[in-house]
Amino acid sequence: MALTSLDIDRIANLARLELSVSESERMLTQLNGFFDIVEKMRAVDTGDLTPLAHPVAAIQEIALRLRDDVASEPNQREANQRSAPAVERGLFLVPKVIG
Repeated sequence: MALTSLDIDRIANLARLELSVSESERMLTQLNGFFDIVEKMRAVDTGDLTPLAHPVAAIQEIALRLRDDVASEPNQREANQRSAPAVERGLFLVPKVIG
């Protein structure tokens, strides 16, 4: 996937950025370089590899020190929602933003 100068102009417009011609050319080069790296990474066949739980596991055996998944804080939903302008069935109600 290669971007064009028109793509850079559109992205800059959407981000409300004002880029000079040299900045636009530099961004085009940098973004296309990034996409080139991504394409090279996608080309590597990793189907036979087992995902690592930790990067160090590639060179030595490691035991992760994970704590038990238990609730450690009391449920204070009602107290936290007292100041909310609108709540229904334990959920915050907010105005509709997208029509």
